[in-house]
Amino acid sequence: MKIRITAVRKTSYPDLMAKYENPIEHTCDVLEGQEWISVDGRRPEGMCPSAWGSMREFVEALARGEGNFYDGWMKNPKSAMISCNDGFRPVSFYIEVI
Repeated sequence: MKIRITAVRKTSYPDLMAKYENPIEHTCDVLEGQEWISVDGRRPEGMCPSAWGSMREFVEALARGEGNFYDGWMKNPKSAMISCNDGFRPVSFYIEVI
């Protein structure tokens, strides 16, 4: 089964970065609107490993035909909205069966 993963929102928290983060040269390069296709629950090529870690269980479940997470959380029961675990510049991903 194919699952589309779309980056729908990217934000950042400069105040938290200034207070807690050491300066780094390379940060997240995901762009809003960027899409990936997972086939049979596998991580798509080019998908950030950290973001994948946040969504993997949902993608795998959808690929197995499961859905309706948390008893009706999403309008589309064959979808999920998941954010990566970067507390400084989180990206929200819409995951859906196609």
